[in-house]
Amino acid sequence: MLKTTPFTDIHIALGAKMAEFAGFNMPIQYPTGINQEHMIVREGVGVFDVSHMGEFWVKGEKALDFLQYITTNDLSVIPAGKAQYTCMPNGKGGIVDDLIIYKYSTTKYLMVVNAGNIDKDWAWVNKVKEEKFADADLKLENASARYGQLAVQGPKATELLQLLTDADLKSIDYYAFREWSFAGVPGVILSNTGYTGAGGFELYFPAEAGKQIWDALFEVGKPFGLAPIGLGARDSLRLEKWYCLYGHDIDDTTSPLEAGLGWITKLDAKEFIDRDFLKAQKAEGVKRKLVHFECLERAIPRNGYEICDEAGNVIGKVTSGIMLPNTKVGIGMGYVKTEFAKKENIIYIKIREKLIPAKEV
Repeated sequence: MLKTTPFTDIHIALGAKMAEFAGFNMPIQYPTGINQEHMIVREGVGVFDVSHMGEFWVKGEKALDFLQYITTNDLSVIPAGKAQYTCMPNGKGGIVDDLIIYKYSTTKYLMVVNAGNIDKDWAWVNKVKEEKFADADLKLENASARYGQLAVQGPKATELLQLLTDADLKSIDYYAFREWSFAGVPGVILSNTGYTGAGGFELYFPAEAGKQIWDALFEVGKPFGLAPIGLGARDSLRLEKWYCLYGHDIDDTTSPLEAGLGWITKLDAKEFIDRDFLKAQKAEGVKRKLVHFECLERAIPRNGYEICDEAGNVIGKVTSGIMLPNTKVGIGMGYVKTEFAKKENIIYIKIREKLIPAKEV
């Protein structure tokens, strides 16, 4: 039985094409279609149901120490009211998950994890707690089922959202958040974050308030052309901005350094899981790297396609790929041997036995 969100019935009523994603019955696209949905978010404003994401509370005197130990980024540098993108190493050189952590105080944090990893992540944080923080003042709570989440994204998002709250949204910086009344619902987390690169906010609220918030958004959103957007366009929007997707571009076998996530891997700032391994890997140099590429001929690179050199020798594999709806250019990401990972380098994507040239960007 697939899990549902507070909005599942609404998606079905709107004629969305539904499919399983991370154990949830989710909208992949609406009758408007992925291409149009992509452009609505880039040029106007769209709303995504992302209630399938997971939320863990971390509280107590040892909350910061715990999070510093299980993640690669340095959480100590951000003030209360800010969020941080980070990842959890798995003790074997790979990544348990990438996530965002919201800091309320040094004793209260909210972890937001990927939908497909909720159970795995919950087991992992509890395992580390039992092994390293058994007697610590530390409380973990899996609140995933209690929250709904909507991402309102696009250049017109802030102006639309401002009509439903007296919180000054323009004063909430990128990767900052505030808890405030929204659409008559108290204590909504208003977070200036997103997975589209188009600007906007992500809203977290009690699941039972979901319909009230959805209806309010679409009432005030009419003049803005607000539209519901499915996971298909969410994927094309994130890939256009080269954002990694867990399970494709990063997973339990990829290191943060291979994945180009060195910027969130603070090797000298603190002690954390896999720090010694990652320090050695950095010193030695990675053997493969995640690259971004654009096809030079009309083609759609797909997950699993081989990446080759000019002679047809396999040098890597595509992890994500699409054809952009606006430019009709095929773009993608994939791992290649380090010596082939150079900007402007020409690589070849093997599609139906044909080598399609692509330029690394």
